Amino acid sequence: MTCLLEVRDLTTHFFLRRGVVRAVDSVSFTVAENEMVGLVGESGSGKSVTALSILRLIQPPGRIVSGEVHFQGRDLLQLPETEMNRSVRGQAISMVFQNPRSCLNPVLNVGTQISRVYRAHRRASSADAHLRALEYLKLVQIPDPDRVMKRYPHQLSGGMCQRVMIAMALICEPVLLIADEPTTGLDVTVQGQILKLMRDLREQTQAAQLLITHDLGVVAETCDRVVVMYCGRVMEVGPVQDVFARPAHAYTAALLHSVPDVRKDFRTRTIPGSVPDPRDPPPGCRFHPRCDGCTDICRVEEPPLVEIHPGRQVACHRRVQSRY
Repeated sequence: MTCLLEVRDLTTHFFLRRGVVRAVDSVSFTVAENEMVGLVGESGSGKSVTALSILRLIQPPGRIVSGEVHFQGRDLLQLPETEMNRSVRGQAISMVFQNPRSCLNPVLNVGTQISRVYRAHRRASSADAHLRALEYLKLVQIPDPDRVMKRYPHQLSGGMCQRVMIAMALICEPVLLIADEPTTGLDVTVQGQILKLMRDLREQTQAAQLLITHDLGVVAETCDRVVVMYCGRVMEVGPVQDVFARPAHAYTAALLHSVPDVRKDFRTRTIPGSVPDPRDPPPGCRFHPRCDGCTDICRVEEPPLVEIHPGRQVACHRRVQSRY
């Protein structure tokens, strides 16, 4: 498959009075055309900051320190801000943010908000933008879209607001959709509906998707490949079925073991310890204080992300030495 997005050594820090928060530290991964990639990890691992850095939406005191984000032959980190607004954000790459209700304007009805996005990137009349908004509300399977167009965000359920956000993100036909925790705060039934919608939209629009989540079940159900992050670093990358069947990194294995198992009375294994302070990460492998199999080299030398098998990458000294 043709590579659509390539992130190389992306580093984003937040410069606070209490110290420098290394939120994203030398992150690298790719997304191919029409591929769905899951970005997973515990809260605070740097997933959302990575997505915001791709679109250059980091605000002070945060700053993208270094790295490259290649998209359709251009390094997005080198583009002028006007070019990012005109041809990238909302057009070539769209993002569905967390907490859709807080992202929608409470004083504008849904139809106006979706129409404005389309008119901002296309030379369209109000009437054409209105019809386009109606078309995309139908695409995301909202019942009675004519009525919903006139509603305000507070008059819609969480699932409906999420569908509105997805329609708004897709209306300019982007080639890459970034979805940041699209099922957070939704009940199980609505979560299933949103995930099915994401899969259906991928088939209909052919847009690639970068799905940010902490839910491994969501990744297993929807994604082709998975990127596992921990404390601002990429720990493992590979096809979902391979990674979940044979995790190469201790952190990935620990995440999988923490998922409730219906065959074992929903018993889980928690990961000992806690995520380290990103202002002062431990030396060597950042997971080594919580890893049962860490060795002396793990405590002093940070492992590089290397390929151990075709399509599989891992940042683990033991796995690199054994070559899987």
